[in-house]
Amino acid sequence: MGIRPRPISSPLIARHFARGESQMTGLEAFSLAGQVAIVTGASHGIGEGIALAYAAAGADVALAARNETDLARVAHEVEAIGRRAVVIRTDVSDLDQCAHLIARTNETLGAPSILANVAGVNRRRPIVDVTLDDWDYIVNINLRAPFFLSAMFARDHIARGATWGKILHIASMTSFRGYHDLSVYGATKSAIVNVAEMQAVEWADHGIRVNAIAPGWIETPLTATMNPSRKKWVEDHVPQGRYGVTSDIGNLAVYLASKASDYVTGQTYNVDGGFTAGHPWPHLAQ
Repeated sequence: MGIRPRPISSPLIARHFARGESQMTGLEAFSLAGQVAIVTGASHGIGEGIALAYAAAGADVALAARNETDLARVAHEVEAIGRRAVVIRTDVSDLDQCAHLIARTNETLGAPSILANVAGVNRRRPIVDVTLDDWDYIVNINLRAPFFLSAMFARDHIARGATWGKILHIASMTSFRGYHDLSVYGATKSAIVNVAEMQAVEWADHGIRVNAIAPGWIETPLTATMNPSRKKWVEDHVPQGRYGVTSDIGNLAVYLASKASDYVTGQTYNVDGGFTAGHPWPHLAQ
């Protein structure tokens, strides 16, 4: 006997619309006007880029990281766009501070409907040299924090009876293939892909969509000091022949935070100039 598909019933359709889902089309579907977003790791790089992209799309933004000076700079940029910003110093490895982040956002900007878990760290080590301290440091920030902060976000969402929300995780090229000296980092980034899937399934009935972005090599202040030979290797092996920029991630983040992506959940998007698709071969003479 085959498995019978679940019938489409009027209660199911009613629940669909009760969750705030719509048939909105065009540029209006990409607007974040009226939304409140939390971005961790917002003091620089990809986190800063996502925060500014959210603001440009109309969201007010709670900026979380450990460096208040850099957060203040990003807040000024958000306000220059015409949106509200609040700086909330947060070490995401401390779950009490994560809980404070949710509460403080509610107090200052209103109920958050978007969460971007961008904060991340790494320590490059050969596997045989990895210490328990290395493991705990990377896992606590890259995996434990987004898992539990997302749960806090969802708990707040459900308690309020909210019907629409978006969560974004940051995965990596290391989610899908091995690299030297990145074992613990890669383990956390592989796990975050599955976390997005699990959360997407479990919270679907509450109108929360959960997705991830896996960036490739992105230009940030950290890449400015990269060895020139390594930089050239990257440019030679990425089919588009260049590093990405933070707006490449920010633009996709806006889509995944907007109503335009309401039927998208549990997915991970590679933004790497085609690197994971394959490497360009030299042009050979005929």
